[in-house]
Amino acid sequence: MTDTLVSIDNLSRIFDVSKPWLNRVLEHEEKKHLTAVDRVSFDIRRGETFALVGESGSGKSTIAKLIVGLIRPSGGQINFDGSNVATQGSASMRQLRSRFQMIFQDPFASLNPRWRVRDIIAEPIRTFGLNGETVKWQNRVDELLETVGLSSRDGAKFPHEFSGGQRQRIAIARALSAKPEFIVCDEPTSALDVSVQAQILNLMRDLQDEFGLTYLFISHDLSVVRHMASRIGVLYLGRLVEVAEGKTLFRDPQHPYTKMLLDAVPDLEMTGRVREPVEGEIPNPIDPPTGCSFHPRCALANDRCKSEAPELTLHQTTETACFAVEEGRA
Repeated sequence: MTDTLVSIDNLSRIFDVSKPWLNRVLEHEEKKHLTAVDRVSFDIRRGETFALVGESGSGKSTIAKLIVGLIRPSGGQINFDGSNVATQGSASMRQLRSRFQMIFQDPFASLNPRWRVRDIIAEPIRTFGLNGETVKWQNRVDELLETVGLSSRDGAKFPHEFSGGQRQRIAIARALSAKPEFIVCDEPTSALDVSVQAQILNLMRDLQDEFGLTYLFISHDLSVVRHMASRIGVLYLGRLVEVAEGKTLFRDPQHPYTKMLLDAVPDLEMTGRVREPVEGEIPNPIDPPTGCSFHPRCALANDRCKSEAPELTLHQTTETACFAVEEGRA
């Protein structure tokens, strides 16, 4: 199926990072604002894994929190199966909420240490009224624990009795307990050992096939994204700079920033291809560069790049926001 489940249109989020009013008056300072997400648009089709990648500070986790409603957008729309999430009332949002869940980055912080595992997993079931009888939700918890590779007996334990990988399995079981269609995965393996990462990623792919799930997968690790994603969006300083099919992006990246990210991935196949080292760092988002925000780090930048901000446009099968690509200089 290729119909759209989630549609993001001109999504923006601006944070007020000003000092307190009295400090600003005494120090003669103006208000300061940080644009974490800047007019981002993309679609996620049913049954696919759409990945967002970029360096730390590019706005990936902010977009994740905006989509699931943990923070409110400053502008734009978040449409889930035709409903604008940002404008829903509490009653209608409650009905929508069970259809999308989130797996957080840190399994050590996302589980309540005072609750037993069975209560953690059962919380969405009871909150959304999916199974009213105690026997029913207990059976459902046992099934979920078995589904994610744990034992039904583990429900009586506390989170501190498990390893990092096991805790993330518990977090996945909690997300599945609401019977969602869409799951936002915010760097779900970054806090885990490499060997455990592979187990969790394989589990997530198996669950996607079994339950027909749709994923938004957020990561800074391109080797993980290559294993998981069917389509990839590349973020830089809160803006999308490239969107492409997964295989296309790794085979033929267009944007200079995407090429720089791929050059930072170890060449395990030892192809001997020429690689450009990563240069510079993300600018201060409170005072971003004029024009294209990537131009201070780009070898292809010209005067136009320094004065105009490129929009995301389609070039063959890849969407890019780059004047060098548009003019054939890339």
